[in-house]
Amino acid sequence: MELIFEKSVEGRCCALLADSDIPEYKLKESLLRKAPLRLPELSETDVSRHYTQLAERTHGINNGFYPLGSCTMKYNPRINEEVASWPEFTQIHPLQPRSTTAGCVEVLDLCEKHLCEITGMDAMTFEPAAGAHGEFTALLMIKAYHNSRGDSGRKKIIVPDSAHGTNPASAAMAGFSVVNIPSAADGRVDLDALKNAAGPDTAGLMLTNPNTVGLFDKNILEISRIVHKAGGLLYYDGANLNAIMGIARPGDMGFDVIHLNLHKTFSAPHGGGGPGSGPVGCKEFLKKYLPHSVLGENASASSIGQVKAFYGNFLVVLRALSYILTLGGDGLRIASENAVLNANYMMAKLKGVFDIPFDGFCMHEFVMSLEKLKKNAGVSALDIAKSMLDNGMHPPTMYFPLIVHEALMIEPTETESRETMDEAVEVLVNLYKDALTDSDKLHRSPYATPVRRLDEVGAARNPVLKYSFS
Repeated sequence: MELIFEKSVEGRCCALLADSDIPEYKLKESLLRKAPLRLPELSETDVSRHYTQLAERTHGINNGFYPLGSCTMKYNPRINEEVASWPEFTQIHPLQPRSTTAGCVEVLDLCEKHLCEITGMDAMTFEPAAGAHGEFTALLMIKAYHNSRGDSGRKKIIVPDSAHGTNPASAAMAGFSVVNIPSAADGRVDLDALKNAAGPDTAGLMLTNPNTVGLFDKNILEISRIVHKAGGLLYYDGANLNAIMGIARPGDMGFDVIHLNLHKTFSAPHGGGGPGSGPVGCKEFLKKYLPHSVLGENASASSIGQVKAFYGNFLVVLRALSYILTLGGDGLRIASENAVLNANYMMAKLKGVFDIPFDGFCMHEFVMSLEKLKKNAGVSALDIAKSMLDNGMHPPTMYFPLIVHEALMIEPTETESRETMDEAVEVLVNLYKDALTDSDKLHRSPYATPVRRLDEVGAARNPVLKYSFS
């Protein structure tokens, strides 16, 4: 498929504009381009066809099964998009007087109320732009809390080896040293390792529950006791909240501060670089450390300050509120129950063929190991994932979490039907059989995609990010 620049024909256009009745403003010579701006010149039909062809090449939830693990929400109800497009919300300027933005303020207040109820927190900010930004914000609050008490020696954040990769990165950015602790044999936090790591230099523990291998940590209250006894705080990574909404609350587990991924759990379109929203909630004793709000609610001198211009990605918050009000408390619980049910259904169907590293029930996602298959047949997790493309399915997450070798992480989500999951199971089982009888076929897949298997290492290390007109 040609790039849009390659389709360009000099002199061709797709718009007829009336002469401007605004006087031309002459910029200073130093501010002008040294060369003309190179834009593609195409007809309206050319433009329409180009982007339609691009859309047809994109695999999304509207095209087929999309079991990417740890990304949670794939369901984006159209009603949320409609509400977020209303001019009463989209044409508001963040610098308007508050008296003219009462509806938007009510949206934020109402969403805060509902999210605090769902999570067991007492206050929340919507400033952070996405999950990792929320992590960073919460860690700055933890640092401010300890420093305000003269406890500045708490320089370490404990992070399990099954954590999301952004956890240690955020801790390092906030100025903490990261203490990595191993998982126990059951995939959960190793309590002995945690006890050995926790001490007078511990600022906090970052934990996802359920964790990245899709398991709920049954020892969470003991984990909370260990961290708090050492004087640290408990931070909740909310990436997997959709497994427990309406069933269990982080605040009741002992967590002091959390971030949520509204673009994951509460139905904003996910992927493609945004938009995201990573609100941070906290218990009452941490409220004064929340970021300053441009709306004026948190004028505390202890605040960590503003972390984003204005008040976060407002339309993502609006989508989340629409989703919450549409489903209600019972609906949110059912969504979580169905997500867990679907994941356990697929895991049970695949367990007799693929290796499942951890026994017992999973939550909203599960991990399979293809380590033995690679050893016996030379077929890797990557080969299986690429072969799924030829069957009209998006691959699951590959090689994550790192504690499972040759990992494939599958998250069917709550909206997939039994028939769709049965079809996916059949595809995976057949690919496993093919791996044992015709491994070379899988090494060369995919076959039916617009491009064949790519040099992903080369693309990552030597990316071509702009078109060369030469």
